[in-house]
Amino acid sequence: MQDDEEVVPVSGPTTTGEAVGAPCWLSLSARDLEAAERFYGAVLGWKFLRGGQGHEYAVGERGGVPVAGIAPVAAELAVPVAWTAFFSVADADATVARIRERGGTVGVGPVAYPPDGRAALATDREGAAFGVWEGRVETRWRVGEHAAPAWLELHTRDAFEAAVFYGEVLRWTEGAAGRLEVSYEQDKVVLRRDGVAVARLNSGPVESASPRPQLRPRWLVRFRVPDPEAATAAVLAHGGVVVPGGLWGGVRGPEDADGRRVVVRDPDGALFALEAAEDGPE
Repeated sequence: MQDDEEVVPVSGPTTTGEAVGAPCWLSLSARDLEAAERFYGAVLGWKFLRGGQGHEYAVGERGGVPVAGIAPVAAELAVPVAWTAFFSVADADATVARIRERGGTVGVGPVAYPPDGRAALATDREGAAFGVWEGRVETRWRVGEHAAPAWLELHTRDAFEAAVFYGEVLRWTEGAAGRLEVSYEQDKVVLRRDGVAVARLNSGPVESASPRPQLRPRWLVRFRVPDPEAATAAVLAHGGVVVPGGLWGGVRGPEDADGRRVVVRDPDGALFALEAAEDGPE
């Protein structure tokens, strides 16, 4: 796995089979839980609930909806601070086998998480890290376009090749009772659940061994905020930084041109994006 990509899954996702193959959770490995709560509370307006599954963790909520989990495990386990997206699977062992068969790498797991979850961490063929989760997931968790608090974007060399990998590994066209759709739109691939876009795969210039982590293949978590400028100011005021030029080596996409999106790092280096919230149906 890439050095800045490794994380440990936290909290207990709860989705049933209808969400198999879809994003089901976001997690951050942090060094200091209280410091992370202060930063993300100020930047994203989250409220936090504390819990524990073998180690302390916090679940960030927006408007009463769980958005992500934070675990203070980076220092303890000597792993970098990073965000990772998890995808729901019916069988973690079978999924791990498919990852290996298709040229991906499994870094951790599957490992058991009480009361009834199992998780694994992996990288795809280009080195982008992701997680898989077998078990229950918080049913009110939301990801997608419009009003959802977050959604996902894969930055990779070839979105179409990546779509084949993830489609086979996560059974995008076979699971979810036909409720997942994969569409090819220009140089992008869009994953939809019940007609709502939940993830986008983008082709672009990436470097697996780049000294700048933002240029490596990765799943980028995009958090929606009412006022990106105010959220960016909060990032800077609380010790974070803005990534110059965003991703793609300074090549900005059309969605970045109006200032509605900015790529940032938290004080410990975890990369994520801020973008303007949209009103609209889920």
